[in-house]
Amino acid sequence: MPTCRRCFVSGNVQGVSYRAAAQHKARELGVNGYARNLTDGRVETLICGELVSVDAFCAWLWQGPSHAQVSDVTCMDVEVEPPRGFKSG
Repeated sequence: MPTCRRCFVSGNVQGVSYRAAAQHKARELGVNGYARNLTDGRVETLICGELVSVDAFCAWLWQGPSHAQVSDVTCMDVEVEPPRGFKSG
């Protein structure tokens, strides 16, 4: 069974192509899920896949795209039906 994590990314992460970069990184790592903007300025991600790939994606969240300024990343393991593909919306 794949590992799934929900993460919340804070800082200057909206309007800097964070979701598109997350989608690109997810495809590169072979994980599924989504990234979406929240009304409070954070980005929420759900990632499912092999543990090593999920760990790599969660580590990447601290970096994000070049214009992002990440101040905090909070991730928690969740039990959900793994999504197919990766959606950015």
